[in-house]
Formats: sequence, C-alpha cells, structure tokens
Amino acid sequence: MALSDISRVEIEKAIEECDRLGREAFLKAYGFRPARRYLLVHEGGQYDSKAIVGAAHGFLPGELPLTPSTPGFSGGADHAARFLQRLGFDVVAEGPAEDGPDHPDHDELIHRITHLKVNRSANHRALYKPIALLWAMGRAHRGEPRLLPWTETEAALKLLLQRHGLRGERPRPDYPIASLHHDGVWELRDFTEPVTTAHGDARVKRWFDTNQPRGGLAEPVHELFRHSAVTRLAVLDELLGTFFEGLDPTPLLTEVGLAGIDPAEPDTGAGRTPERWLLTAAEYERGCALVEEREARTHGRRGTGTTRRPIRSRTARFLVLSRSRGRCENPDCTGQPADVTDDDHPILEVDHVVDLTRGGRDHPSQMVALCPNCHAVKTRGRTREALREILLRVASERHADSGGGAAGPGPSR
Repeated sequence: MALSDISRVEIEKAIEECDRLGREAFLKAYGFRPARRYLLVHEGGQYDSKAIVGAAHGFLPGELPLTPSTPGFSGGADHAARFLQRLGFDVVAEGPAEDGPDHPDHDELIHRITHLKVNRSANHRALYKPIALLWAMGRAHRGEPRLLPWTETEAALKLLLQRHGLRGERPRPDYPIASLHHDGVWELRDFTEPVTTAHGDARVKRWFDTNQPRGGLAEPVHELFRHSAVTRLAVLDELLGTFFEGLDPTPLLTEVGLAGIDPAEPDTGAGRTPERWLLTAAEYERGCALVEEREARTHGRRGTGTTRRPIRSRTARFLVLSRSRGRCENPDCTGQPADVTDDDHPILEVDHVVDLTRGGRDHPSQMVALCPNCHAVKTRGRTREALREILLRVASERHADSGGGAAGPGPSR
C-alpha cells in the first residue's frame, strides 16, 4: 500500500462513486464507519476522508481498496487527512477525535507518547514515565503479555526506578502509571473506584494498593511496539532525545531489552528470513512522517557529549537500510562484499549524502546505503564530489519510489 500512488484523479473517482451510491451505501460497501472528525469538503459536499482515500486506492491499476484494518492506514491528522491536503483538497475537523475521546486512533496514541507531559525538577524532565514506557516497549517487543497484575508491574518498575532514576526519581510506580492512564496510552482493568490522578502522595499509593488493577499499554500501542520496528525506533528516538539528554541510558536499555535494537542491523528474530524486515510502502511513509515531525523540532540541536555531534535518527537509518533491499545504492557500484553479518544481513553502511554539519538533512531523501568501498570513495575518494551529486539524485528517487513521495521541505532554520 502506498498512498503516494493515489492522485486527485482517483480521489475524484471515489467522490463520484460516493455521490452515486449515497454516503450510507458507500460506507457500507467499503466497510467504513462515518468519520467523527476529519471530513473532505469538495464542491459543496462533505465526505468521509478515510473512506474516500481507501476507496480511491481501488481505482489504481491492479490494486484493491484499502479497508479500515489495513496496517498503517489511519484517518487521523497525520495520515489520510494530511494526504488529502497535500493533494490540494480541503479537509475540515469537526467534533471530537476521530475514534472518540476514549478510543483515539494509532497516530493519536503515538503522538501522545512522543509529546509526553512530565514533571520537572531543577529544570530537568522527570524520568518516571519514560522509564515505564521503555519497560513496556521491551515487553511488547519480546511478545510478552500486555496486561500484568499490579504487584508484578509495581515490583518491576520499582527496581528500574531505583537503578535508573538518574534525576532522583523515587521508586513509586503508581505515579507514572496513573499519569499514563490519564494520557490514554495505558489501560487499567479490574478496579472498583474511579482511577486516581497522579497528584498527591499517600492517596495515589492507597488507590493502587486497594484496587490492585491489572494493566499495560493500550492494545493498539502494544501491537505497534510488538510488530512495527519503525514505530519502536521512532518512539525510542523521541524518548531518549527528549528525556535522557546528557545521561547514559545504555544500562536501562540493556535491562529492558532494547539495547540491541540497532537500525543498521534490523532484527529478523529466530527463524526469520532477512527479507521479513523489508518495509511496505505504507510503513516507509509512516516512518518518514515520524522522522519529519521530529526533524522539525531537533534540527540544529546537538548532543551534550564532548564531541557535540548532531542528534541522529535511528528511524531514518532503518528506513534507508530497508529501502536498499540489501544492495548498495550507488548505481555505479562495481560489487559489494559477498559476505554477510552473523545475522545474515548485507554489509552496508548508511550515510548522509550531505553531512549534517554542512546543513544536510537527517532524512531518507538525503541518505543512502553504501557498501564499504563506495562509502570510502564518497568520503575520501578523488571523485567524491561527482559521486555525491549522483547519490543525492539516487536518494531522492529511491525515497519517492519507496512510498515517501516528493521529499518534504527541510526544517526552517
């Protein structure tokens, strides 16, 4: 699935079909519910944005319509609605969030995680909620049960807060869990009293001790963390870049099982073939949207280590390596190593065509996967300037062909 393949022609065909069938019959025919928030406005009529885009996909040669359950297909502001706006259509937001205030879609849930509101102490962001989310992400990545009794959650998070609360966090798991529940990203079950807020001290602890709820990540978030490497890396980029600046999160990541998530070595898992980590166009498009959102906030920022290196995106590196399908992206490559890594992955290095220190973007449209020899030529070869021109064109073309469409504008300086 690639929304970028759809043009105004297919959208207008879907609109015409909706007019011919009528809204109710159109939605029933394609299996969609009425939109609660984002409506496409066209020539005086209003149409359900997600349903129109889903139906339009079926007008592409050799393609089928998208369904509400198509992986990676959302009607939220960052997907179908934004895509329609890119095509020049008017989209209006009416009423509550797309799936209702208590049932936000995947994009909205991930937005809530990447825009966490946390307490501050001595001008630093507290690590309670990031630690809880990283622990839960690691469990989802390993395929462990989503919901746990409170005693197990409390014991696990208490240890993590004691060992890795690098800004003086107390071993009180009830604070972050209550707050994440009210953020809408943590589910609590089997309690009798209304869920407490995260404010206060004895009252919060008393509520959890009395109610002993089962809990865990909201199901759609858990499933995304479990099955989507792009989402895991994007959230990891956000949490580490936002909350752990100036700190070393490696011991925490090791303990929660996330230290081994290396974008240069996609995790195939036991018994899986390397091809399984190749991304669909929809996943590539979603990943680029997450990269662009973070890029807009972090462009020009540098880490706080002694080298002051620009902050780099794990997600962007993963997208480029996946896009390469295991082959050097230099069209003039004379051959790459026939050998592979211990995990049967090709020996490739992801590189920025234009260095970040020279104003380049940490974005797949300006990054390439190169074999070690081509990387060396691009970096210090006599023909490096000519090769960089070629690679910049190749990166843009590969990006568009993979589902990214035309590369979005860089962040404003």
